Amino acid sequence: MRIADGTPMRWFSWRRAHRHRPSLQFLISTGRHHGAESLEEARLLLALDFAADLVDVLSQPMRLRFDTATGRRGHIPDFLAVTRAGVWLIDVRPRVLIAPEDLEAFAATAEVALACGWHYTVAAGWRDHVAAAVDAFSSQRRPLSDPFGLRPVLVAAAREGGTFGELADTTSYPPLARAQLLHLLWHRRLGTDLGRPFGDWSVVINPAGEA
Repeated sequence: MRIADGTPMRWFSWRRAHRHRPSLQFLISTGRHHGAESLEEARLLLALDFAADLVDVLSQPMRLRFDTATGRRGHIPDFLAVTRAGVWLIDVRPRVLIAPEDLEAFAATAEVALACGWHYTVAAGWRDHVAAAVDAFSSQRRPLSDPFGLRPVLVAAAREGGTFGELADTTSYPPLARAQLLHLLWHRRLGTDLGRPFGDWSVVINPAGEA
């Protein structure tokens, strides 16, 4: 059945004294909200929406049962993501919180993914500057009008290369140009190096050389 017809194994609830922060994250790729049980899970959903060529995703997709030396256990992976490069079963756990019993659950989940012909990974952390850059791009991910015709000017200027600040300043409306540049970066019409912190000094390129 379609991923969109599936339902999470656990519902996402909010209550006082929660030690984590459940939320609903809207994804451009699917046009729907998806549940996340923590800020780390919400960050993973945003990264999938930006960089994974995402088709669909289901939160808390299945309940697994497996045997260990100490008895039978269960585990619910955090996400099942369908991308144009394959299907991924994903767990999200900050590296400092991973306990020995978590490693058992991850190993069992990896075996299930292998049997299904899927990929498996554990998202255990992000470089701070990468998460900050993707969050900045996402501020302009929704449909954005361009009444002043800035987008073609920025795309053309990026063919020659230049920093984010320089490209914005080539237009008559730099504040509006910044929003358009973020929109273009999110939708991958322009590119930048996420191996270093993003800011006005970041070089922005037109990778496809499009007009």
